[in-house]
Amino acid sequence: MRKLTKWAPAEWPVGEGWREVVDGFFASRQGQELGRFIQSRLAAGATIYPPQPLRALELTPLHRVRAVVLGQDPYHGPGQAEGLAFSVADGVKFPPSLRNIFKELGCVPLSGSLVGWAERGVLLLNTCLTVEEGMAGSHAKKGWEALTDALIEKVAATASPCAYLLWGAHAQAKAPLIERTAAGHGREALVLQANHPSPLSASRAPVPFIGCGHFTQARGWLAERGHPDVFPS
Repeated sequence: MRKLTKWAPAEWPVGEGWREVVDGFFASRQGQELGRFIQSRLAAGATIYPPQPLRALELTPLHRVRAVVLGQDPYHGPGQAEGLAFSVADGVKFPPSLRNIFKELGCVPLSGSLVGWAERGVLLLNTCLTVEEGMAGSHAKKGWEALTDALIEKVAATASPCAYLLWGAHAQAKAPLIERTAAGHGREALVLQANHPSPLSASRAPVPFIGCGHFTQARGWLAERGHPDVFPS
């Protein structure tokens, strides 16, 4: 089963540009408290996903980032989470949120893996990077948010142009940080907000995910700035 087996941040590879932020967090009080929490849950027999919490950083180096898709926390079903927001490994049944993402994209691929997106410059980041089996939100407010805030701030200060697709309240809460940081560093940022793609909210007010047009908007905006192939069409 693909799960986290030990707390070993030093062994988790990250791409170029992320190391300073990552090491700074894990050396901080919040990072150490998070480590103690996860070690205690592992010792208690909890099943924690994904096996590589920092995989999004490994596949998408900072200098490659042209878009950020921000989720909430990893999938909590067996074999689903693979360290990339909304993505599942080849052969895994599409979770409902991912089905809605493909519906909005206008295609139904054979695989639910979004590794290709990550390799083209889409940072697939959750606001919280671990979760326990069957318990959505179980590791929220345990410290991960301090790291993901720092990562998002680093992107906003560095990546230009960059499109930010913020789905759901947890992701939308990052909009002021992104806008303030990008403006302060003279970076071009397109910030798009809609409901979470979960069936519980995808078609509801105030901004339904289905029909939001985020992929079309982001693709066109990035293409105008010389980056036409970030999102599949």
